[in-house]
Amino acid sequence: MKFHPRRTLRALLLPLTAGLALTALPAQTASAASTLTNGGFEADGTGAATPSGWSEYGSTGASYVEAGGRSGSYRLSHWASTAYKVETYQYLSGLTNGNYKLTAWVRSGGGQKSAYIALKNCGSAEQRTDLPVSASGWIRIVVPINVTNNQCTISINSDANAGNWINVDDLTFTSGTSGTSIKGADVSSLAKSEALGGVYRTSSGATSDPLAIMKSSGMNYARLKVWVNPADGYNNKSRVLAMAKRVKAQGMKLLVDFHYSDTWADPGAQSKPAAWAGHSYSQLRTDVYNHTYDVLNALKAQGTTADMVQVGNEINGGMLWNEGSTNNWTQLAGLLNSGYDAVKAVNSSTTVALHLAKGGDLSGTRWWFDSAVANGVKFDAIGLSYYGYWHGTLYDFQTTLDDAAARYGKPVFVAETAYPFRLDSEDAHENIIDLSSELVPGYAASTAGQTQWMKDIASIVEAVPNGRGLGVFYWEATWTAVTGNGWDPTDASSGNGWENQALFGYDDRALPAMAWFSHR
Repeated sequence: MKFHPRRTLRALLLPLTAGLALTALPAQTASAASTLTNGGFEADGTGAATPSGWSEYGSTGASYVEAGGRSGSYRLSHWASTAYKVETYQYLSGLTNGNYKLTAWVRSGGGQKSAYIALKNCGSAEQRTDLPVSASGWIRIVVPINVTNNQCTISINSDANAGNWINVDDLTFTSGTSGTSIKGADVSSLAKSEALGGVYRTSSGATSDPLAIMKSSGMNYARLKVWVNPADGYNNKSRVLAMAKRVKAQGMKLLVDFHYSDTWADPGAQSKPAAWAGHSYSQLRTDVYNHTYDVLNALKAQGTTADMVQVGNEINGGMLWNEGSTNNWTQLAGLLNSGYDAVKAVNSSTTVALHLAKGGDLSGTRWWFDSAVANGVKFDAIGLSYYGYWHGTLYDFQTTLDDAAARYGKPVFVAETAYPFRLDSEDAHENIIDLSSELVPGYAASTAGQTQWMKDIASIVEAVPNGRGLGVFYWEATWTAVTGNGWDPTDASSGNGWENQALFGYDDRALPAMAWFSHR
């Protein structure tokens, strides 16, 4: 209850009649200004009936200023002891037409039917950004708009149940724009799934190509992992070449994720491929170069040049252990630069990313990239895995992402994230996330919770300053439960612990969370 505002008389005012649209009140009746007034809610102190410069509509008792600002002394809060609908808004007129961006710092306890900030009546389509659930740390969100009629209304909205709350502070409305260029998904499991009988359907039930289904929802980038010589013959060079043709045929871009292993490479395992097992460090540098060049050059030759490449996968502790461990940064740097050089030799405009599983670990990410820079490692972009049930809070995630972009002057993206739409398993294998206690507070294991998670992740990436937030890849969107398509390439009977986090349901239909692909 720490952040629940305490109200008495005003909170008891009757909530707005259910269903009454908050947009019904004409914006012109509000006071108009050419610039945002009182964006920090400091003008008139705590408990003001209506914040100076702002207007209220609906359950007005649920909208008020109180102590506890992000900066300064005060903040705007929405809260009531009964269900409520309220809008706090400000009408701006006399604007020069063009692109604008609203920035706001927000917190929310979650649970609302909706809680968002919008820019509307601006001449172009209304733009909204939902408030992520963050009960303690302040989260920055942005809302861009193209003003075409010299006016715009800034609108803070809650459609809430009893006791739900939001805090809003430090709003700015300036020239500029925002958005994300990557709305991607890892589909590395797809070829094997289809070969073993996996079926994918539209939301209405029609069988279709899953890439086409996701493309129609807005997906514009596919991520494919490459193993050197995997036991099951999937995710190797030839399979990646075949899948790349399908990806590019959909008009999507391609990220190639080199694991430099015959199996999973991640923070807990970076095993050398069997073919490189006895090689010296010097030979390993050549191996990395030749393998990287070989795969990428073959892609280029068939007309499916990689747009981005990860040199290594979740290389928190380095790669090609032990020679490429972070215990020996000089050698790790040599291996990473071999990969970088090979990528650029094939196509100089392909983006080279380095990928850590440290989405909410500020100090760990700094240590790793500071070490990389000190050792002369070359890279173009930073990718972070961020799973909210493992890698810290959304506040930790935003702090880490923003810092990486600013500290290293590089664009950043989420290389992997996902969220469950249910907890039970479709196959006999236990799901990796299968307990309600493992979930992120405020995000249910439901189709709505999965959708909300992805929209909020995308909003945080969009808000990275200076346009350095590239976007998001959903991890293993097509890894549904298909017998034989388990996690272990050496064991056909191994199950899938991820089907409850795919973007296709247990009925094989596209899930509502695909809506995040159409994020700005």
